[in-house]
Amino acid sequence: MLQVVDVIDFPRVTTQALLMTYARYLFLAFVGVLAFAGSVQAACFADYKAKRDNPLKLHYGVIQVDVSPCEMSKAVEAQVKGRVKAGGWTLLQVQSVFDDSGLESRKKDAGQYFLRF
Repeated sequence: MLQVVDVIDFPRVTTQALLMTYARYLFLAFVGVLAFAGSVQAACFADYKAKRDNPLKLHYGVIQVDVSPCEMSKAVEAQVKGRVKAGGWTLLQVQSVFDDSGLESRKKDAGQYFLRF
């Protein structure tokens, strides 16, 4: 016995429509990568000298700063000054600003003030 089966007529997907869909996904992926790349920033550090009065104490330290580009600026000085002051110290001088390649060579000299603040 022969049965009659209804044929479902699916709309045809054209090559152009398929390419447009892939192009949208590719564009969204590209925007996502750019957004991620923009948020990734190399670590930036500053070394500084600070003091505390009565009795006079001095220290040398290394601190991570959130600036871009990683170079000496008023923003670096303000960040270091504020964080050191919160610890009861007065900033004397920001000596230099550097990336993580200069971190290890300063670790011994900074001692207990290495990335403390």
